[in-house]
Amino acid sequence: MEDLLRRELGCSSVKATGHSGGGCISQGQSYDTDIGRVFVKVNSKAEAKRMFEGEMASLTAILKTDTVKVPKPIKVLAGPGGGSMLVMEHVDMRSLSGHAAKLGAQLAALHLDNKKLGEMLQKEAGTVGRGGGQVERPFVDQFGFDVVTCCGYLPQVNDWQKDWVAFYAQQRIQPQMDMVEKGSGDREALELWSALQLKIPDLFRDLDIVPALLHGDLWAGNVAEDSAGPVIFDPASFYGHSEYELAIAGMFGGFGRSFYSAYHSEIPRAPGFEKRLQLYQLFHYLNHWNHFGSGYRGSSLSIMRSLTK
Repeated sequence: MEDLLRRELGCSSVKATGHSGGGCISQGQSYDTDIGRVFVKVNSKAEAKRMFEGEMASLTAILKTDTVKVPKPIKVLAGPGGGSMLVMEHVDMRSLSGHAAKLGAQLAALHLDNKKLGEMLQKEAGTVGRGGGQVERPFVDQFGFDVVTCCGYLPQVNDWQKDWVAFYAQQRIQPQMDMVEKGSGDREALELWSALQLKIPDLFRDLDIVPALLHGDLWAGNVAEDSAGPVIFDPASFYGHSEYELAIAGMFGGFGRSFYSAYHSEIPRAPGFEKRLQLYQLFHYLNHWNHFGSGYRGSSLSIMRSLTK
């Protein structure tokens, strides 16, 4: 591994440190190099290259907003024994505690970044002597992402689409339901989904949704802090509805009142927020069902029953 990193990173010195980590998808190890300490995520699956390329694109996109700290990505490499690796900046992190409110404010800034960019460009276009230059970051007016990203190890369809309701139904829930159908043929789930599709547009009535850059998998295991403030990592980014981000955050705990208070002081809850949050949690319960088995079936069906009443 050290030889591979030396060659690919152009380093003369690479030495493993005592820092390692990992989750249920990939394993990681830190290395001291003459270009600084790096963290290397390794996954032996054949699909890992796609997963890590999506993560690298996600980290790069978040980094460009200059709103919330993420590890700087460096390179996706072929693994020594198959699979792939993602090399990124090493960040000394600890559990989120003192910076929860700051994370709420910074997450809201991330979600508002594209909207504010659009407003600024519109203002410049109407100002004499401004506009017409090369825009470093263009306003994004559709929902999706330039590359496939993975929530867990399952790929997300990120084809650009103008309509958020259609995007969410067709490119988030439908692929998950297709996997449920293929895996178990669960008739009740399929019938409930058929009924729910007719109800979804009502949940978005009179709502103007500007595409927001999302982390995409913001649960407590993917947030931390260092000495300077919050850090988020392991993203599965795309441009979507800002409310979507709060769905998985609320499912497994770890985000205190100060986080939500700071977030909603910048982005207040819109009418119908609670029901849409349920709809967004449905994706994550289905995704967990398809990752980890039918232990998540009950929660998935419960949400669909609740929303079709």
